[in-house]
Amino acid sequence: MTAALGPAREGVPGRDPCAVRLRDVSVAREGLRVLDRVDWDVEVGGRWVVLGPNGSGKTTLLQVAGARMLPSAGSAEILGARLGRVDMRELRSRVAMVSGALVRQLRPTLTAREVVVTGHDGALDPHWRVVPAADFRAADQALARLGLGGATGGAPGGDQRAVTSALGDRPFGVLSEGERQQVLIARALVGRPELVLLDEPAAGLDLGARERLVSRLAALAGDPAVPALVLVTHHVEEIPPGFTHAALVRDGRIMASGPIGEVLTGSAVSACFGTPVSIGERGNRWWVSATG
Repeated sequence: MTAALGPAREGVPGRDPCAVRLRDVSVAREGLRVLDRVDWDVEVGGRWVVLGPNGSGKTTLLQVAGARMLPSAGSAEILGARLGRVDMRELRSRVAMVSGALVRQLRPTLTAREVVVTGHDGALDPHWRVVPAADFRAADQALARLGLGGATGGAPGGDQRAVTSALGDRPFGVLSEGERQQVLIARALVGRPELVLLDEPAAGLDLGARERLVSRLAALAGDPAVPALVLVTHHVEEIPPGFTHAALVRDGRIMASGPIGEVLTGSAVSACFGTPVSIGERGNRWWVSATG
């Protein structure tokens, strides 16, 4: 099963060791710099968390890293291709992005497995083409990988309607917020991307749903078949075990980046969020509390 969810271009001779390489990248909107001279490397197979307050530029950083936005200045190389010198549509097909905006774009009457199937081609609706039964089987495997029920198997002759999972036939619009996020992650993985970007997937989840999601992300982080992962969040409690590097973003700048234990210090996180905090790690999970 894991082979179907891994990166599609492993073992290419001379492959760039960085999935993302940003040099002096700035993004300006209406005369204001949303990103300001950012340097950042995400290695192939890396596990990164990006933290920062609201409006700090985290989502814009992901948009550039996901080949969804061109920088106003500087150079951005994504999966070895420099933005502005490559077919952006082809490059985007190699990068999966999970965000709240995608939830609003999907038809709520689509079933969960239909949503996952769209990850094969990046479409928002599977009904524009005849979907092979094999794609539905892969979708059910991806759902099972995220703990959303196992596939029951297909009927002789490849009847795609018989390839089901415990949750796969439920409408996307009636799923809980936590289930929707896991469906979107399954959708991201089924297309076998080389880079997966997760923009605040735990936003709005209750404690139980958050912990289930963190557990699933920790399992993905520990799987070497899963490509580079970048997780954006406001909260250190949402960092799954297995994420090894961190970047702190404030006012469009990366204040610190590197191994997570070196970056997530009380002084650095306090400066990033503009409030004094204590921070630490216990049982492979991070915690934070206000001080003073």
